[in-house]
Amino acid sequence: MRVARKVLKGLSGLILLVVALLVAWLYVAPPELIRVGSGYSAKIVCSNVFLAGRDAQQVLAVDVQAPGHPLLRLMRVSVDRQAGTVTAGLLGVFGRSVAVERDGLGCALVPDGNIAAAKAITGPALTPAPVPDESWPQGERVEPSQDPALAKVLDDPVLSGPGMRGIVVVKDGRIVGERYGEGFSEKTPLLGWSMTKTVNAAIIGTLVKDGRMALDRTGLFGPWQADGRKAISLADLMAMSSGLAFNEDYGDVTDVTRMLFLEPDMAAFAGAKPLTGEVGRVWSYSSGTAMLLSRLWQDAIGDKGKALAWPRLALFDPLGMKSAALETDEHGTFVGSSYLYATARDWARFGQFLLQDGVWNGQQILPAGFVAWMREPAPASNGVYARGQLWIEAPGDEDTPGAGAAAGLPKDTYWLEGHDGQTVAVIPSERMAVVRMGLTPGKLGYRPQKLVLALVEALRQP
Repeated sequence: MRVARKVLKGLSGLILLVVALLVAWLYVAPPELIRVGSGYSAKIVCSNVFLAGRDAQQVLAVDVQAPGHPLLRLMRVSVDRQAGTVTAGLLGVFGRSVAVERDGLGCALVPDGNIAAAKAITGPALTPAPVPDESWPQGERVEPSQDPALAKVLDDPVLSGPGMRGIVVVKDGRIVGERYGEGFSEKTPLLGWSMTKTVNAAIIGTLVKDGRMALDRTGLFGPWQADGRKAISLADLMAMSSGLAFNEDYGDVTDVTRMLFLEPDMAAFAGAKPLTGEVGRVWSYSSGTAMLLSRLWQDAIGDKGKALAWPRLALFDPLGMKSAALETDEHGTFVGSSYLYATARDWARFGQFLLQDGVWNGQQILPAGFVAWMREPAPASNGVYARGQLWIEAPGDEDTPGAGAAAGLPKDTYWLEGHDGQTVAVIPSERMAVVRMGLTPGKLGYRPQKLVLALVEALRQP
């Protein structure tokens, strides 16, 4: 018995030692996957708390934990409203990440931990003009259609899809119908994810019009001059045809998750990638490409403060997108790949802006013909993607040229698309734009084109 007790005591001590070493390892050198999970948690909670005014624990439970990786279920967050920070970690302790709220710029992760330096970067100190008491899009007054056929489509839960947070239907320049999910309204800023890429492309258009950027420019970055990357043009980046390496897979530690959640300077990370394909001849969807575009247009402005103010001064304010908040990385480069928050009505304003070929209230904000160029098929994409960070095919049809037309959608339909079910469908021939926002992971198989087609048919009725 004494021998057995000694053996058990020794095993218990060994187990405690192993547990202690594991805890110490997780605390001192947590695996990157844990840090990606904590970074994602801190960033999503921070933006939704400080931009959208939502409850932190609800955002953690619904937005972060419910649809995602099992590891995310073990994440815990704490919010310091006075300091403007959100901290997240595995069980609240391991692999901790911090996101900070910054005036005029929403939230940013601070992967290197230098919170003071991160907080020192702020956006423009602008006081938004009061919203005029006018009909949308000049103001916020909306008189929705009383058409029962339209209402039937909007009230169909199968067509609106699981996790729907906002639908706005624009016809002939007016909102004719809208619906919102529980807990959301026309005043709730919603994350567009990769729909941000198209807005980023429009920002570049404002600088092309201003003569500060040229689509055929090459030799874009100093380090690229020494190798084949010097041949990459601005247009190649816009068309996702740079030939640069970038792994866009989510759910693990890949290029895109590393860039978004572990890198303080996202553009530098993307810009260090080597060529793996022939410039202009290989299409590869890449959020890293969008970060390079952000860095290029900010560099084209030169002055950092003016660059941080440019999206609002050049695009959001002229369009009346008062809710729009384009966030930056820790170093102050706009995350043009992923991080624009705006209400569903403001996303609809951007869709209407595209319908109007870059003109708003009689002002030519984008160069004449620029939106038409944005819509042209990217030569290397086999007809599914366009030159200006737009999709020709809808979610689920990205590998099938002509699928939208075959399904009955007008042939000129094009799309903004974002992670977890964010879409804006723009249909010039019908003078329509349809915004659909939500939390709808791809694994659910939701197809927004069915909603859009039903709306087109409903609004065609005499």
